[in-house]
Amino acid sequence: QVHLQESGPGLVKPSQTLSLTCTVSGGSITTNSDHWNWIRQPPGKGLEWMGTIGYSGNTYYSPSLKSRTSISRDTSKNQFTLQLSSVTPEDTAVYYCARGAGVVILRYDYWGQGTQVTVSS
Repeated sequence: QVHLQESGPGLVKPSQTLSLTCTVSGGSITTNSDHWNWIRQPPGKGLEWMGTIGYSGNTYYSPSLKSRTSISRDTSKNQFTLQLSSVTPEDTAVYYCARGAGVVILRYDYWGQGTQVTVSS
């Protein structure tokens, strides 16, 4: 059973960089064909795919967030990290990490519980 757990600050000031880490257990982030994603859900809105890092370390980002998003990994800790720069209150959301590939994010098979991030001064 794969388990994912998000961690990071729950409050970020506008213009700062949001940084979240997903720790994976029960599976390796370097396992062939697996992709590891960041997804968020703003209040009252649907799920938004932000980006992914593949088993080989390749990254892909949502075009709407690409200029502000970076996903990296630490294979020694089996973790991957999201950085979102220049945040505004519109970036307030529940942030999830999840394992999966493809555009139908509801088909991703393992999800973290989610972590609330609020952008406010």
